[in-house]
Amino acid sequence: MDNKNNNENIRELGSAAAGEIHCLTIIGQIEGHQVLPEEQKTTKYEHVMPLLAAVEESPDIKGLLILLNTVGGDVEAGLGIAELIAGMKKPTVSLVLGGGHSIGVPLAVAAKMSMIAPSAAMTIHPVRLNGVVIGVPQTYNYFARIQERIVSFVVEHSGVSREKYLELMTDTDELANDVGSVIYGEEAVKCGLIDRVGTLSDALGWLRGQMDG
Repeated sequence: MDNKNNNENIRELGSAAAGEIHCLTIIGQIEGHQVLPEEQKTTKYEHVMPLLAAVEESPDIKGLLILLNTVGGDVEAGLGIAELIAGMKKPTVSLVLGGGHSIGVPLAVAAKMSMIAPSAAMTIHPVRLNGVVIGVPQTYNYFARIQERIVSFVVEHSGVSREKYLELMTDTDELANDVGSVIYGEEAVKCGLIDRVGTLSDALGWLRGQMDG
């Protein structure tokens, strides 16, 4: 990829190719079917999904580096992107920088190797929905099914147990005026959610090792 196209991708898609490694950034809020205000930094699923398919199919790209600094966002869009990452055959490594909150948790663990910076944070909490909520049993069933999709994905693609993840998700003592937990670098590794604490060079080193192997 020439420098002009690479610069255009960085500006428009938050991605760049560096030799055989493609770098994708997932930042701000994950945008779903509704367009968010222009003043908010967003990651658009309609950009990321075809990009991931192109990376998987490209003979020139041997590995994918995912840099995460997200507050969360649309659950279905986030899970859709996470499922695509988890389904890739090429080596993938995620690095949580700053924050990998809410739906950013499944995105972080979707890669074959997940890393987190020592100062980075991850917020784990129950599903929240905006707008009008109808107080009928079907609504609560819908919430429960969405929550189960997230929990099952995280448990399947990380080393955290279901019991531990649910404990973190439903903690009432950690967050002010909310339910859930905030965990940091070493804590995320200790509970099995993230594979290891690392830096950019660690992530690239692991990726190159997998590519050479």
